[in-house]
Parts: sequence; structure tokens; C-alpha cells
Amino acid sequence: MNKLKNTLLTACLLTLAQGAQAAEVNLRFVHFWPAQSAIGKHWQAWAKSVEAVSNNRIKVEVYPSQTLAKAPKIYDAVISGIADIGVTAQGYTANRFPLTQIVELPGQTKSSTHGSCLVQTLLADGAINQEYDESHPLFVFTTGPNYLHSKGKAVRTPDDLRGLRIRRPTAVVSELLADAGSQPVGMPAPQTYQSMSRGVIDGGILSWEGAKAFRLNDLADHHTEFNFNTLSLVMTMNKQTYNGLPDDLRQVIDNHAGLTWAIKSGEVMDAEDTVGREQAVAQNQTIITIENGINNPQWKEFVDRATNNYLDQVGGPARNVYLQMQKLSKTCKI
Repeated sequence: MNKLKNTLLTACLLTLAQGAQAAEVNLRFVHFWPAQSAIGKHWQAWAKSVEAVSNNRIKVEVYPSQTLAKAPKIYDAVISGIADIGVTAQGYTANRFPLTQIVELPGQTKSSTHGSCLVQTLLADGAINQEYDESHPLFVFTTGPNYLHSKGKAVRTPDDLRGLRIRRPTAVVSELLADAGSQPVGMPAPQTYQSMSRGVIDGGILSWEGAKAFRLNDLADHHTEFNFNTLSLVMTMNKQTYNGLPDDLRQVIDNHAGLTWAIKSGEVMDAEDTVGREQAVAQNQTIITIENGINNPQWKEFVDRATNNYLDQVGGPARNVYLQMQKLSKTCKI
């Protein structure tokens, strides 16, 4: 009887051990969106797809809501190996991706899928890939247009920005806000709700998807639809981890990268932009749409000045990349 018990125990232990060792590769994947947000669920679906296509030889452990690394530190966490894969905004690490962030200039993108096509094509064509030498980028993409979501004040003209403390997503749009007399405040998207609820800021610039995901629609009572910028984002992987994969598993990762997944991510963003706007409408909040966008006479001089100053500051190939993006804008009709 004891021998039988020992045999059964050994068999159970072997089964458990085999289960624990079923995956040949374990990948830690970090991002800053809430797990239950649409884009958070999208990253979970990406992870599940990788696992399924690899026949469970790859296990992807997803860490949402900055649980493994704070948003501004995610890119460095991937480089150092704290995480194997991460999604973050390039603008959270200042001056690191100046050419990529040309796509963030006011009014350059029509939607998330359009912006994702632009920036991923620039990466694939080699126009901006030198900025990612420290990691292995899987794909780059963008949010939809970023608008102003404010509390207590309607913003229709640049003069209305004067004196307001506005969360700006990146340095690209900061100059435009400062030029109009507001006080730009830098912070990652997840901090915006708390800062607005405490009165630290009067509003924040995010896409409709961001306003929904980070609950700004619960606080803001005015929304100004002016394309201040688009936020560029990257899904990237630790170089050593990627290069250390067997050829067939590396191919699995490659199949979950590139323009296809940039566009898929953009489609999720665009769908959530629609839902986020509908949420504000349902709450009877005031939505102000600036006629003619960046070409509106009251706004154009601020846009042109911020755009030209940024391109001059970056220098080098910046204007060539800008012109290349303008051409791509006509072909990226997604």
C-alpha cells in the first residue's frame, strides 16, 4: 500500500512539474492601461494569440496598469530586462524619439489607424528606426487625435487657454499651450484623473479613448475637439530575449508584429474614440468642435509656430521625415 501511495505521489509530482515546465519561454509583458479597458483587453488577446500559435511553448504574463513598471519607465524596463515586452508612449522618455514624434505634431493624423499606418510605415522604411537601437520594436502606432477635456471652462479660441493648467501628453504640444498663455503640466495619462479631481490641473489633452479609459469623462464638463496632437506609442521587446528565441518561436513573434498589428491596435483605439465621445454626449457635456481644425484662422499661427519650431529644434533629417510623412498621409487611407 505504501509503495502504491509513493508511486501515485511521484506520478502527481511529475505531472505538476511537467505542467510548470510546459512553456519553453516565459515573457513578461507590461503596459499602463487598465486591464478592463478595451486596449487592455486587446493586449491580453495579443498575448493569448502568441501562446496559441506557439502551441503554448510561449507563455505571456501580462502586467497591466503599470504594475511591473511605471509608464515613463516601461521602455527602460524592457531594455534592462525587467520586462520582456512593453507598450508605452515615446513621449514619456523626453528627447529619445524626436523623429518618431513628428507624427504627433498638430493635425497630422485623421484617426488612430491613419496615424498607425503613417508611423509604422516610417519605421519599416528606415526613416526612424535608428531611434530604437536599444530594443527590438515589434510595431509602432498612435492614438486618435488628442482633444482638450476641461472642467469649468469652455475653450473655443487660444485666448480661452490663458491661465489654465493643462495636462500635456508630451513636449511636442507643450509649446503651443505655453504660447497661448496656459501652463502645460507634464504627466502620464494614468495620473490625469487624480490631478484633475484634486484641482491640480484644469484639463487634460487626451484622445476620446483616453478620456474614457482614464475616466476624464467623469470629471470634465467641456470638450474641445481641436487636434492638438496625436500620441505615438510603441510595442517593443528586449533584444536579448528576442534574439535568444528559437527560430520558429521568433517567427511567432514576428507574425504578431508589423503593420498588421499596428492597424489592429489602431482599430481598437478608433472604436473606443467613438465610445468615449458617445459617453460624453450621453452625459450632456458640452462638445466644441473647432471649425477647419488646424487651419482655423484663430489657431493656425500657433500651430505653424509650434510645428516649425519643433522641426528646427530636432534638425538633421526632421524636415525630410516630415515631408515623407506628408506624402504617406495621402496613401494611408485606412
